Amino acid sequence: MPKLKTRKAASKRFRATGTGKIVRRKAGKNHLLQHKSSDKKRRFSQMAVVDESDAKNVHLMLPYL
Repeated sequence: MPKLKTRKAASKRFRATGTGKIVRRKAGKNHLLQHKSSDKKRRFSQMAVVDESDAKNVHLMLPYL
């Protein structure tokens, strides 16, 4: 069986935890930050676990994750 290719864009956006869950960065921390509160900006900095319904598609893009 041939080697599977990794989607490089997905490899830059997702990574696996020690237990095998996939984590992502939260949206909303790029621009228009002056009117957002410090608490909201701090929450955007945390990583979020990818939903179960989306995890299958991420695994297809990252076969060796």
